[in-house]
Formats: sequence, C-alpha cells, structure tokens
Amino acid sequence: MQNKEEKYAAFQAKLMPTVDRDRILGVRVPLLRKLAKTLPEEEKKDFLSLLPHDFFDENMLHAIILCMEKEPLQCIDEIERFLPYIDNWAVCDTLRPKIFKKEPILLEKSVWKWLSGEETYTVRFGIGCALSYFMGESFSPEFPKKIAALKSGEYYIDMMRAWYFAELLAQRKDEALPYLAERKLDKWTHNKTIAKACESFRIADERKAELRGMRWK
Repeated sequence: MQNKEEKYAAFQAKLMPTVDRDRILGVRVPLLRKLAKTLPEEEKKDFLSLLPHDFFDENMLHAIILCMEKEPLQCIDEIERFLPYIDNWAVCDTLRPKIFKKEPILLEKSVWKWLSGEETYTVRFGIGCALSYFMGESFSPEFPKKIAALKSGEYYIDMMRAWYFAELLAQRKDEALPYLAERKLDKWTHNKTIAKACESFRIADERKAELRGMRWK
C-alpha cells in the first residue's frame, strides 16, 4: 500500500498492543478516507471480498468503505463478514456506518446479537452501536441494563462500557445515575465512567462534583 510512514506506524503500534508491529504500514486515516472515496465500485467490492486482510491499514480501509455503504441490509451483511477479523479497538471504533444514523431500527436485532457475542471486538462493536445509534428516539432502557450486566473483565470491553455510561450521563442522566448510585457496574467500570464523565464539557461542574463523590473507594 502506498503512502506508508515508518514513524507513524511505530506510533500506531504503541496504541494497539493487540496488533503485530509488522502488520502496521502507517498509512494515515485521511489518505485512507480519500482512497475509499475514489476507488471504483467494482474495486471496492473486490477489496471487501478479500478477507482476511494482511495489514491493519487494509482493515481500516475496509471499515471506512463500510461506513460509506448506503444500503442498510447489505451493510449489516458485510459487517457480519468483517467482525471476526477485527482485532483492535481502532478498526472497531472506526466502523460506524452513517446509514444507521437515519435507520437505527434496522440494526437493533443485530446489536442485541453482538452484545451477546463471545469475541471481544464483536461485543465492543455492539456497545459502540448502542452508544452511537440508540441514545436518541430509539433509546431503550434495556440497552444500559444489558451493557451493565456484561461481566467480561476484558479491558477493551469494559472501557467501552465506561464510555457508554459516561455518554448516557451526558445525554440521559436520569437513566444513568441509578447505575452509579446503586453500584450496578463493577468497580473498575464504575470509576472509569465517572472519570470519563468528568472530562466531558457537556456535564455541568456541579454534576461533576456529585459524580466525584460517588467514586467507589
């Protein structure tokens, strides 16, 4: 792949300990986005069919192309094919197809399946979808209930759980507060949720003071 940078690859490797260094070329995301926009449709289809990819950068390009998919059911099928090959948080969190902002209901059944999955990044992706697409009119209290009940102990899942509940505090504080007040989360996720919420500009200072008082010592 063109436009690779050795120094940038070394920097990325430090952020993604789950990926072998020799699988990171160091192609910057803006260049991957440009490539995704300019590739002919037939070449995109051919590329998406080539799984597994050899390099992290190819997986990033794959995720970016799927984010541009305009047919929701086709997008879900392609996500299902791709999820088993995701092995890091960066690709997982890049995969947020825009089409589901408009039609989240089409994704809901799949999200429940992913949240019940066994693979780390499948579960993380499911939480990320709940965060990205089901905080507004499509919100259901069953989502935080399910996410709180996840007891994996896996860092990349629990970090996303904390991110989810911090976002819930910012957008739907009345739904989120009982999970902290009643300690429905494990200690690590509980405290990380508070830490992330206190970094948010959307949460008032007086609310942050209240949250700090809820830390689990």
